[in-house]
Amino acid sequence: MIACVPVQPDGTVDPRWGRADRLAVADVDDGRIRSWDEHQVDWSVHHDEGSAARHHARVARFLLDHHVRAVVAHHVGEGMVRQLAIMKVDVHLGAEGDARDAVLRAIASDTAHPSSPRPEA
Repeated sequence: MIACVPVQPDGTVDPRWGRADRLAVADVDDGRIRSWDEHQVDWSVHHDEGSAARHHARVARFLLDHHVRAVVAHHVGEGMVRQLAIMKVDVHLGAEGDARDAVLRAIASDTAHPSSPRPEA
């Protein structure tokens, strides 16, 4: 499973999903992180450039380009939660502490945000 988490320079979860400056994309398999790639996205700068829809499209493009199936974050706004549900991306909220540990806990729990129902395919 490919998961994405906002990270701070010290390796902890950045509480700002939509305004994160750096994201990690992790490939998790059998309870282990097989790969961990960090990307500078500068969403704190880009967030207010243009409309919310434009920013959501920027986020969606990143997730699609990196084949992300799960977002692990402290908080995600309801509009983004709806968008991620449409994209069939699991949303794991309440993440904190070490980002790698947070990803492993979220994927192991296999519980997505309750307000992100899966649309029928």
